[in-house]
Amino acid sequence: MSVAEQAGHAPTASEYIVHHLGHFSTHHQDKIVDFSILNMDTIFWSVFAGVVGSLFMYLAARKAHSGVPGRFQAFVEMVVEMVDDQAKGIVHGDRTFIAPLALTVFVWVALMNSLDFLPVDLFASLFKLIGLDSVISHHRVVPTADLNGTLGIALGVLALMIFYNVKIKGLGGFIHELFSAPFGIWLAPFNLLLNLIEFAAKTVSLGMRLFGNMYAGELLFLLIALLGSMATVFGFVGHVIAGSMWAIFHILIVLLQAFIFMMLTLVYIGQAHEGH
Repeated sequence: MSVAEQAGHAPTASEYIVHHLGHFSTHHQDKIVDFSILNMDTIFWSVFAGVVGSLFMYLAARKAHSGVPGRFQAFVEMVVEMVDDQAKGIVHGDRTFIAPLALTVFVWVALMNSLDFLPVDLFASLFKLIGLDSVISHHRVVPTADLNGTLGIALGVLALMIFYNVKIKGLGGFIHELFSAPFGIWLAPFNLLLNLIEFAAKTVSLGMRLFGNMYAGELLFLLIALLGSMATVFGFVGHVIAGSMWAIFHILIVLLQAFIFMMLTLVYIGQAHEGH
């Protein structure tokens, strides 16, 4: 329950937005990113999107046949072929694991982004209806609008980058490259520092890019929702028109950000297959 509701009056616009940007966490969070706590809503919806995506692809594989494909099979085949073509053009080597990995990343991130289309007050109203509003005072649905979530995925990509560097070049070869590239072994300290900065920059930028776009999109949905609270014709019309236009445009953002995240994952893993 928000501070304004506890005080017995309707929340202001700023209180409404701040309340909806809060997380259901293990304890109070006053920072955008804080790895000392767990955002339970981010974890739940990330797992939920992963399960739905896995079920979606399982059903597609189970119903696949060699005859004329139906709409569902044709759609999935288009997505799989698109991802496989991108993996083939970027990663020069064994793609038996990398192509499915890229497909998993694309489907998972796209589904997590798509949760932004749910009404902003849906779960607050639902929790109030079943009497859980005093227990779950804050709840955010979109995992990719939480910097903790996007940086967590980016750290997973970092682990894959290191894994493939070691797998392709060997542990000794990878360590040698860290110290010798790009300026030669005589500048080993500078090479190591530069390579560590490169790995850190790739990880942070990967997580920040997805977070920034989805956070901005969520914030715009909240601002549009505030138009609906205006007891005027302008407020109602503006809410419907602006909400519809932004939702349509947001479909492109949701899919584009999933595609960009998948492509950067492929690029970073592809770079691990190549030496300096």
